[in-house]
Amino acid sequence: MPYDPNLVRPMREELTRIGVKELRTADDVDEVLAASEGTTMVVVNSVCGCAAGNARPAVAIALGHGTVPDRSVTVFAGQDLEAAARAREYFPGFRPSSPSIALLQNSELVFMLERHQIEGRPAEEIARDLTSAFDRYSVGAL
Repeated sequence: MPYDPNLVRPMREELTRIGVKELRTADDVDEVLAASEGTTMVVVNSVCGCAAGNARPAVAIALGHGTVPDRSVTVFAGQDLEAAARAREYFPGFRPSSPSIALLQNSELVFMLERHQIEGRPAEEIARDLTSAFDRYSVGAL
């Protein structure tokens, strides 16, 4: 059963406020990820403390970097169940993990941060991992 929408609203807004687009259905996910050229960051958001204290702040920091993905999107694990499940299909070889942050280039997974790489680490360190991946795989600049 999904989480109460009122409970997750502030957690969603942490990302949408900074320009990360929500994908709420499996069709939304396919529309953005199936045939996307360029780079797309996918944030699998969640209610856990490491999403609040580490993942979402890291995404905000990283999106202030000079090189950023062409698109930044999010699905909410535990809330938008079909969207999260579909997004995870684009991460072959990785078990479901939330929070997690993936970078796709031309619809192919090129970088992944799983929960165990997020949990217990400062947001600034995670942001450095992300910006290194942005520099390596993205061509978009602010």
